[in-house]
This record gives sequence, structure tokens and C-alpha cells, in this order.
Amino acid sequence: MPWNQSDSLPVIERNRNTEAIMADTLHNPKLDEHPGSNTEKDPDDWVSGDDPMTGAQASYLTTLLEEAGEPPVEGDLNKAEASKRIDALKEQLGR
Repeated sequence: MPWNQSDSLPVIERNRNTEAIMADTLHNPKLDEHPGSNTEKDPDDWVSGDDPMTGAQASYLTTLLEEAGEPPVEGDLNKAEASKRIDALKEQLGR
């Protein structure tokens, strides 16, 4: 173990103690029983919302449109637009 002569504890022991103290004082939202608002974010606030919709979004949107008896989407949607349309169709279909 490395030893720092100015300290009474070996460096490795001091680091373990610091980590234990930090673990006690820092909040980890991933450990919350009911995660907060970071689990859902408004698509208008997405950093990548203007990117073209993903293949998964396109596939799911097509499936939902077919189930709802609606025509396919005209033109290209971005990720945020596709997400909003998917949410609306899910609500319409009772999902």
C-alpha cells in the first residue's frame, strides 16, 4: 500500500473513506424508487429532435397508422414530430 507520511492512514485507506463519504452525500437519481421528470422529456426540447426519425420510429408509426386505419404519413418527419404522432396514435388506440 502506498503511504503518505503526512497522513495517518495509507493512501488507499483514505481513498476508500473518501468514496464512502461521497456515496453518503451524493444523490444518485438512478436509485430513486420513482424516478422524476428526467424519464420523459418533451420532444420539442430534444437536442436531436430535428434529426430524421429513426427506422424504429418509422416502423412503429406505420404499424400504428395501419391499425388506426389512417393513411401513411406524407413527407419526412423528424424525431420529435414522429414521437408526437406516435403518442397521439397510441392514445387514440387506447394504448
